[in-house]
Amino acid sequence: MTASGTSAGDRRVSDLSQQAIDDLRSGLRGDLLEPDDDGYDEARTVWNGMIDRHPALVVQCTGTADVVAAVEFARETGSEVSIHGGGHNVSGSAVADGGLMIDLSPMNGVHVDPEAGTVRAGGGALLGDVDHETQLFGLAAPLGVVSETGIAGLTLNGGYGHLSREYGLAADNLREVDIVTADGQVRTASEDRHADLFWAVRGGGGNFGVVTSLEYDLHEVGPEVSQLFVWYHADEAADRLAAFREWTESAPRTAAVLPFLAHVPAEEPFPEASWGEPALAFFGCVRGDPAAFEETVGPLTAGDPIVDLSERTRFEALQALLDEDYPDGLRYYWKSLYLTELTDEVVDVMVRYNDSAPSDLSTVDLWWLGGQVADVPQDATAFWHRDKPFMLNFEANWEDPDRDDDNVQWVREGFAAAEELAVSGGRYGNFPGFAGDPAHLLFGENYDRLVEVKTEYDPENLFRLNQNIAPRGTD
Repeated sequence: MTASGTSAGDRRVSDLSQQAIDDLRSGLRGDLLEPDDDGYDEARTVWNGMIDRHPALVVQCTGTADVVAAVEFARETGSEVSIHGGGHNVSGSAVADGGLMIDLSPMNGVHVDPEAGTVRAGGGALLGDVDHETQLFGLAAPLGVVSETGIAGLTLNGGYGHLSREYGLAADNLREVDIVTADGQVRTASEDRHADLFWAVRGGGGNFGVVTSLEYDLHEVGPEVSQLFVWYHADEAADRLAAFREWTESAPRTAAVLPFLAHVPAEEPFPEASWGEPALAFFGCVRGDPAAFEETVGPLTAGDPIVDLSERTRFEALQALLDEDYPDGLRYYWKSLYLTELTDEVVDVMVRYNDSAPSDLSTVDLWWLGGQVADVPQDATAFWHRDKPFMLNFEANWEDPDRDDDNVQWVREGFAAAEELAVSGGRYGNFPGFAGDPAHLLFGENYDRLVEVKTEYDPENLFRLNQNIAPRGTD
């Protein structure tokens, strides 16, 4: 913890009018935390242990009125704004050093309408909050793959998960959002109302305001699915990924598989003799008739694996299976790019950089995309990279702060090696490193239209701690 009076938050608070702070506090139902307050350090701490920033003020919003008050205060005082939904973006964009942190985590309510086939959730809800309520009715929204992820950030940047190939991105399943824009107005954006804003938030990230609630279409999923989770020695990676590549050409959309290179965890049920060895794993699920599971995934499970953890399981349990691998406080740095093809050169990069990882907790992930995601026209929403069949993610996860530079450098070197390949291109907003890439790499040919929407709803660029789309007339 930074000594009292020396952090960016302390310095900024001393610059603000005490009367303005008092007025903000009196207009809130939720808490307003300053650097010396109890609960401040807990509130400013996010999932990624690398992020150690000190906001001047934290507004813990209990409802939309609190968000409006926070936005108006930030605009009137010139305060930098960050938005904390789930706090799971690796860049730490949820925390503004010396700024105003709008904390939506108390706004995590979920309401399911099973007859309409919809769910509405607050901007602070986590994936697991939504799954827990929707699975009561055998329904699910297409969200991510770690239950402690915030739904808002995931969705606004697109949102891949186990259901994407069959039902599309999380953003594709939005019916409407409530959003507080930079002028302090509350707008409901949908296909019928503020359609330009609705287009932009589906893939444009947090550039346009504070999303306080999201309504999704639901689909019949679960309560059980067939889980695929099988591990092989890394010396089989080239052959098995070649088989995977061929399998994807005819596999059903009800199948979702995420191959990754890793090191075998030093724990049961993995055989002790294999602990720490480089390995290839196939993780995912198949929905539908469980009797057809073995036939469907046969090309991915043949041979002699290190361990096969495939089983029939609850969908909600599948969604939470990876949670323990991504605990709060571990140190994270992830960076991704899209691939137009899974080539032998890609596989070679994956194997080489898995072998050289400074942390055995790190992985090199290959996301299999396409399906319904690719069926949607690229200009139908702000999310551009629908045509890419794969995404490669270098995922550094480690414990020791003294190894920060080693792990960040490992990601950057692996990413640079992949970026040199002819099949690479584009970026994904949910795995952004420290969010330093130009926005046009995320938004492609949708960028100019996004600038127009940004200029209309946030002309002063109040919401800029993101993969920023600068409005016209600003730097």
